[in-house]
Amino acid sequence: MTEQTIAADLLISGATIITMNAERQVIGDGALAIRGDRIVAIGKREALARSVKAKEIFDARRFVMTPGFVDGHIHITGDPLTHGFPRGTPGESWGDKLNKWVIPLFRAQTPAEEKLSAQCAAIAMIRHGTTTFVEAGTIFHLDAVVDGLTESGIRGRVGQWVEGRAYSPDQDQAKLSAENIAIMESEVERYPEKGGEARLAAWPLLVGHSTNSDDVWRAAKSLADQHGLRVSAHMSPRAGDAAWFMSKYNRRPLEHLADIGVMGESVMLTHLADLGQGELDVLVQSGASCIHCPHAALQGGMGVAQQGLFPEMVERGVDLLVGTDGIPTDILSSARLAASWIRDARKNQDLFPPETIMEMMTVDAAHAMGMSKLIGSLEPGKKADIVLHDTELSEWGPVFDPVGQLAMSAPSTGVHTVWIDGVKVLDGGRSTMFDEAKILADGRQAGRAVVARTGLPTRTTWPIL
Repeated sequence: MTEQTIAADLLISGATIITMNAERQVIGDGALAIRGDRIVAIGKREALARSVKAKEIFDARRFVMTPGFVDGHIHITGDPLTHGFPRGTPGESWGDKLNKWVIPLFRAQTPAEEKLSAQCAAIAMIRHGTTTFVEAGTIFHLDAVVDGLTESGIRGRVGQWVEGRAYSPDQDQAKLSAENIAIMESEVERYPEKGGEARLAAWPLLVGHSTNSDDVWRAAKSLADQHGLRVSAHMSPRAGDAAWFMSKYNRRPLEHLADIGVMGESVMLTHLADLGQGELDVLVQSGASCIHCPHAALQGGMGVAQQGLFPEMVERGVDLLVGTDGIPTDILSSARLAASWIRDARKNQDLFPPETIMEMMTVDAAHAMGMSKLIGSLEPGKKADIVLHDTELSEWGPVFDPVGQLAMSAPSTGVHTVWIDGVKVLDGGRSTMFDEAKILADGRQAGRAVVARTGLPTRTTWPIL
């Protein structure tokens, strides 16, 4: 072995590589070398064939390669076991559907069921090319969930349910705040970030909306800044959040968060469909990021097509991530949907081009998470989180423009092989980490048990005979 030879465990050879590096280079007939959990070389196939000595070579000539995608907001417990259960009845308010139907389905799950739910979510995400996710802060049994996710191989940031606001005068607000601050302190200590190196780590994730006191918000921001983490929370999907903040503080939500000192680069807010112009200024000036969940917004009638300020966010330099919210668990479809409704609402077909779609799922998400040095692009020294998309499918045809075709028209189900931390976690569209059939069968059975435990009735619009 000469001095210039690069030792590698694996050489993935012959792919068309969308690097997402600073120059946004696309390498035709490219190759990428992995040693351990890192990328050690990338370039043209012929050059790496000469410079890399690999223990194994993977023939990738039929594939387009991308960095692993990032899902900025997903409920990995609660929803995966009960996706198909009808929630609410016609005419019920969003609040009633949430409190009487959705939250009981979350609270009813045992530790074993939440673990199973997280594993079902991980399988679905990896199948669609997601290698990193940010959980929505709605986990009750965090230790069980982390155990389940560890088995899956996925990279993620998770958090226990934190709801530290007194809803009635007879509740002790100081005690409630202290209890929820203790939850955040404990989870961050148990599952540290380790400078981003930890595949799974806890962040101080808040349910958001109006569910936490100012003291809890301040503690979450302090923890994040102290440990190099992020705070993420739901905020302003509808006018209700703004109305609550206006009635209590005479300020809109982001204006209030800025006033108490908890806006900044370490803050990631989900939805922001009902955002005022003044709040947009706060968002831009603070350096906070936004996670847009288009399926949830459009299916939930949040009014984003009439009032969403997402193009303005991007134009003014806000990191805009995409989240599935767990509805499709398919980040590429979510990103496409975001771009499509924005073009239609603004009557401008040039908004959110394929390049922006790719950036939202990769480099912009990595930057918002504070993980740009580790994920988001395919470059030497970064984590080996890699996705191969199969082009030998009818929807691809000849590959003329790999970025445009992948972002706009290629099947989102065309993910063939995935590596996370240099470990192959998906091969030929099937998990290498789990007995998929058993996990999914157990998940269906558990979902029926959860619904039965809540006592909620199954109500369908059309009768099932």
